Amino acid sequence: MAVRFYRPVFALQLTPALNSFHTPIVGIKSLKLSPASTVNTHFVHLLRRTNKQTYLFNLRLHRLIISSDTKMVETVNGASDLSSEMEVDAFRRLFPLRFHERHLLESVRPDARSLSKARDTSLALGAVASADGSALAKIGSTTMLAAIKMEVMTPANETPDEGCIAIEFHMPAICSPIVRPGRPAEAAPVVSKQLSDTIISSGMIDLKELSLVSGKAAWMAYLDIYCLDADGALFDAALLAAVAAFSHLQIPVVSLNDEGRIVVCSKENEGEKLKNKPVNEEKRKLKLRSIPFGLTCIIHKNFILADPTAEEESIMETLITIVLDSSYQLVSLYKPGGPALAFESIIQDCIALSRQRVKELQTILNEAICDMEVD
Repeated sequence: MAVRFYRPVFALQLTPALNSFHTPIVGIKSLKLSPASTVNTHFVHLLRRTNKQTYLFNLRLHRLIISSDTKMVETVNGASDLSSEMEVDAFRRLFPLRFHERHLLESVRPDARSLSKARDTSLALGAVASADGSALAKIGSTTMLAAIKMEVMTPANETPDEGCIAIEFHMPAICSPIVRPGRPAEAAPVVSKQLSDTIISSGMIDLKELSLVSGKAAWMAYLDIYCLDADGALFDAALLAAVAAFSHLQIPVVSLNDEGRIVVCSKENEGEKLKNKPVNEEKRKLKLRSIPFGLTCIIHKNFILADPTAEEESIMETLITIVLDSSYQLVSLYKPGGPALAFESIIQDCIALSRQRVKELQTILNEAICDMEVD
């Protein structure tokens, strides 16, 4: 007589025809069954060692999966709402792709957003008092802190009238469970390169504005971006924080000392500032042009999801990042592989979503600048 035991994906039938089989069960290590003559003995021994709660969990989980095609949440045998919630959570953890696809069929996401809607975004300028320019950007739970420090350097011979920008993206272990202490995150250098290419190619900053004395002195802007919470769309949040930090940047006052060197005027050398005419009379801001904004989308089957979370990025692996400037001109398009093909129609849809997002981010940036001026 056949003995049936339910697993999460299918029912395993143990018959005398079995020679051996591995049966991984939730909460129990794999057990190798003996030849047919001793199958029943081992199975009875397994049931004795299996606690009742683990057995019932497997049975109820199997029932939940079978009924998920018609009903996402089901109360099994009159269980309470809390029990039903635990079942849904177990289903989400064990079968995340199927869980999300059920939501996609209803054109909604687990966090109640529509497929084309980005998460709530906030921006605060002047987050770091010791920096020359800084900003804190949040997109959903993804949080970025950007800070700029200005230093005087000797310009390169090829570009005597231009300054430089150095960008570094940091992912400490506190930002995500997948980042291990003492080990650099794989995504950090990728995002750093994306940010550098985007900011330079967009023409947002005229590097000649960073020149002090032609061929002798120019500004080097060190931009450091720290990811405090990595919950998806890292590049979008990092770019927003970088743009906001440059909007807040105030270039320090400098002057020539008796030796002909550029010195930064501060309270410590205020007397020297009076002896020598400052190169720039007062702190000044950079003139930003064609400010870039980014939007990352996920392509999954016939669906496009804007501003994905970390969970969505890990499950549906085809990403595409569109960067448009404030005039809605395409700055860059980045697609790091993935199983889905980016057809022209899909790219056009992503660009249309990016245009809407640029309007939102431009408004948020302008409001943050106005709030900073009022303060």
